[in-house]
Amino acid sequence: MSLIERIDTVCIKVRDMEEASSWYQDVLGLQEYYKEDHYVILNIGEGSIPLTLEKGQPVTNENSTYPIFFSSNLEDTFKGLTEKGVKVSDIQKDGLNTFFTFYDLDGNKLQVCFWE
Repeated sequence: MSLIERIDTVCIKVRDMEEASSWYQDVLGLQEYYKEDHYVILNIGEGSIPLTLEKGQPVTNENSTYPIFFSSNLEDTFKGLTEKGVKVSDIQKDGLNTFFTFYDLDGNKLQVCFWE
């Protein structure tokens, strides 16, 4: 029997929750599910694991943990983020996985991938 049943949420520290929540909703299309004074929970599409934005000091070094989102149309996602002025890397291919990295308002590293 495993002591851990599932991942409950992925947490990202942000400086300004209101501004960050608006960015994640407007830019990525996430939906606010729950809100408290120091955190906001956002639903991600049809997935069962939400994203939690927590007020605090963002960790932006390259060794930090970061979420990887999935998109079945990576090129359109890349184009949409680029058109919204989001800082993105080039699309990369690593074996079966195609992906790119992008950054939120606080410089938090995020990634989008597609694989079959």
